[in-house]
Amino acid sequence: MSGNILINGYVHVGDLTNARKVFDEMPEKNIATWNAMVTGSIQFECNEDGLSFFREMHQSCFMPDEFALASVLRGCAGLRALYAGRQVHGYVMKCGFEFNLVVCSSLAHMYMRTKSLDEGEKVIKAMPILTVVAWNTLIAGKAQNGYSEGVLQLYKMMKMSGSRPDKITFVSVISSCSEIAILGQGQQIHAEALKSGACSDVAVSSSLIGMYSKCGCLEASLKVFSEHENGDDVLWSSMIAAYAFHGQGEEAIHLFEEMQGRGLEANEVTFLSLLYACSHCGLRKKGMELFEMMEKQCGLKPSVQHYTCMVDLLGRSGCLSEAEDMIRSMRVKPDAAIWKTLLSACKINKEADMAQRIAEEVLRLQPQDSSSYVLLANAHASAGRWKDVSEVWKAMRDKNVKKEPGVSWLEIKNQVHQFCMSDKYHPEYEKIESYLKELIAEIKKKKGYVPDTASVLHDMGVEEKEYNLTHHSEKLAVAFALMHTPPGMPIRIMKNLRICGDCHAAFRCISEVRNSEIVVRDGSRFHHFRNGKCSCGDYW
Repeated sequence: MSGNILINGYVHVGDLTNARKVFDEMPEKNIATWNAMVTGSIQFECNEDGLSFFREMHQSCFMPDEFALASVLRGCAGLRALYAGRQVHGYVMKCGFEFNLVVCSSLAHMYMRTKSLDEGEKVIKAMPILTVVAWNTLIAGKAQNGYSEGVLQLYKMMKMSGSRPDKITFVSVISSCSEIAILGQGQQIHAEALKSGACSDVAVSSSLIGMYSKCGCLEASLKVFSEHENGDDVLWSSMIAAYAFHGQGEEAIHLFEEMQGRGLEANEVTFLSLLYACSHCGLRKKGMELFEMMEKQCGLKPSVQHYTCMVDLLGRSGCLSEAEDMIRSMRVKPDAAIWKTLLSACKINKEADMAQRIAEEVLRLQPQDSSSYVLLANAHASAGRWKDVSEVWKAMRDKNVKKEPGVSWLEIKNQVHQFCMSDKYHPEYEKIESYLKELIAEIKKKKGYVPDTASVLHDMGVEEKEYNLTHHSEKLAVAFALMHTPPGMPIRIMKNLRICGDCHAAFRCISEVRNSEIVVRDGSRFHHFRNGKCSCGDYW
C-alpha cells in the first residue's frame, strides 16, 4: 500500500504530524499501518500517542507483531505506567509471546523502569535463553534503582554463565562502581573492558572518567580522557564534570573553552557541571556569565537544577536576598532541593531568622526531610539560640522524623570497611579509639588543633562535645586507614553527608603531621587534604 510507504517514510525522518495525516486519510489500514504508527510514535518519545494507537489497534482486531509489542512496553516504561504495562503483559500472555526474547526483554525493562524489580527478574528468569540483552536489562534495572552491589553480583553471574559483557553492560557496571566508590573493583572492570575492546566506545570511556572521578582518582580520569580527546561532547562534558566535582573550577572552565574551540556543542549537562564548579570555587562573576550564555548564545533553557547551582553560587557569596528573588521569579517551579540549597546558605551565613522562613518552604514540599531540620538547627546553634535548637529537635520527634546517620566507608585490599558515629560494633573499635585518641593529642600538640565544639548541635559540656566530635564516622575511618596502610599511601574516604567543619580542620592537620594525602568524598564534593591544606580552600 502506498499509504504505508508514505507513513514509513515520514516516521523514518521523525515527521509524525504528516505520518498521522496520511494515517487518518487512509480508507483501509492493515497490520503494517498500525505497527508503523505504534513503533514510530514511541521511537520519538510520543509515548502517550503510541499507547493510544495500540489501544485503537486492539479495538480494530489487529494483532501487533513482536516489535510493536516491544515498542508499546518501552512506551509504558517511558511513562512509568506500571498499570498499563501489566495490562500489556496480560495481552502478551494471551497472544503467546511470553517466551519471545524481544518482547520479554522489553517487558522486563518496563518493570525495571517502574521500580518493580521482582517482577522484572521473574520475566527474565522465565526466558528460555538468557541473552546478553536480557542480562543487560537486569543489570541496568538494578543500577537505575540504586542496587549497585546487586549489579556487581549479576555481572559475576553473567560471566560465569558464559555470556560476554558488551559495551552496554560495562556502562551500567562501571556506573555502579562509581556510586559505591570501590576503586579496586572499578580498575578490574576497566581492565576487562580494555581486553574486550569496549573502551573504544565513548559511553564506556565517559563512564570510566566518572568512575575514577567519584573514587577520588582525578589523574586516572584525565588519563582516560587524554586517550580519547577526539571524542564527542559527552566525553568532554564528563571530564568537565570530574574537574567540577573535585573543586577545580579554573580547569573545568579552561576545558570548556577548549571544547568550544573544537566546535563541540555544550549541552545542559555541560553547563550544570560548569555552574557547579563556579559555585564551589567562588567564581561568582564567571558563573553569572555562563548562566547568561547558556540561554542567549546556546539556546538552552535552564532547568531547576541549573537555577539550584545559581542559588548556591549567590548563597555562598552572601547574596541571600538575591538568591531568594531568583527562586521566586524563575520560570520553572521550585522544588525542595533549591529551597534546601538556600537554607544551607542561611546556615553558612548564620542567618537564623531567614533560615526559619526558608525551612518552612522546604518542609511544605518534603515534611519528612531530616536534613532540613538539621540545617535549621545548625543555623540556630551558630547564633547561640539553643532554645530554638531544642524546638527543632522536638518538632522532629513529634513528627517522627529520623535524622540520617553519618556513614563513612573506605576500601583497603579490595575490602570495603564501613563506619558509623561511635561505631562500637566494629571488631577493631577499641584499637581504633585508642589510636584516634593519640592522633588527636598529636595534632593538638604539633599543629594547635582546637576542636570546633560550636558545631555540636546539643547544649552539653565541652568535654562531652569533644568526645562527640572525636567519634565522627570520618575520623574513625581515617584512623583505621592510617592503622592499615603503609606511610604516605593516599587514603580515600567516602561519606554520605557533608563533612563537618571540625573534621575538615582535623584532616588538614593530620595530612601534615602524617605526611599523607587524604581524599574525602562527602555529600557535596571532593576534598584533597595535602600538607595541611585542602583543595577546597576551606570554601565548601
